[in-house]
Amino acid sequence: MSRHVAIVTDSTAYLPRQTRERHAITTVPLTVVIGDRALEEGTEVSAKTLAEALQKKRAVTTSRPSPEIFAEAYRAAAAAGAKGVVSLHLSAEVSGTYDAAVLAAKDAPVPVRVVDTRMMGMALGFCALAAAQVAEAGGSLDEAVAAAEKRAAGTSAYFYVDTLDYLRRGGRIGAAQALLGSALAVKPLLELDGGRIELREKVRTASKAIARLEEIAVERAGSGPVDIAVHHLSAPERAAALADRLKERVPGVAELHVSEVGAVIGAHTGPGLLAVVVSPR
Repeated sequence: MSRHVAIVTDSTAYLPRQTRERHAITTVPLTVVIGDRALEEGTEVSAKTLAEALQKKRAVTTSRPSPEIFAEAYRAAAAAGAKGVVSLHLSAEVSGTYDAAVLAAKDAPVPVRVVDTRMMGMALGFCALAAAQVAEAGGSLDEAVAAAEKRAAGTSAYFYVDTLDYLRRGGRIGAAQALLGSALAVKPLLELDGGRIELREKVRTASKAIARLEEIAVERAGSGPVDIAVHHLSAPERAAALADRLKERVPGVAELHVSEVGAVIGAHTGPGLLAVVVSPR
């Protein structure tokens, strides 16, 4: 990390390891607690382990990184030669991760700009990549922040879940709470709106919900150029099929990522999650 602006994000960005390494993006892990075991996302707990725990109805909670872990990342960036750090994180509406980073930034040895992207998953990952590309080109701290904020402003995330129960348990639903009374009778389509998880539509069956998710993504993508990510939890066939259809229907796809979400997002959505991130370049 010898460039003068370092990029830090958190594990909910779900950037592929090769991408993180290629762009020198540091990732700070969140924690998943299964029963009485606290495990770091990305290194100590897999999506498969998380899904099995949820299916067995074991107690699962998540927690933010400590400010000290962020402080260590900022010190390491400075020691490697960075003159400033851009620290990009999942929505403060759903996690205290941003607040922990802000606390750590106060005592960092170099200026740290902490950004609440109001995103998660590859919606956050695309913001981190935008900032990293500016830093690689020799851009300033302010320019890297501006690139991330611009990318966040244009990015949309939509998702289908088999049940709202996991979101309800974790307190991660806002207006979607209105659906709880009839949750068994419908399949909810949700979206990120102002950093919050909100109900977008109620659809009667899973197949219709997934078809509608595809239509929304195609409409939002337009003619491109656009990056798209398809996320899932324990639904690889669904995700691959959706990605193939989007590739055919969106003429301006620049990059299309397909990946399983990690344990933190998975803990709040449950198995069966299918999500689409649309991020115009």
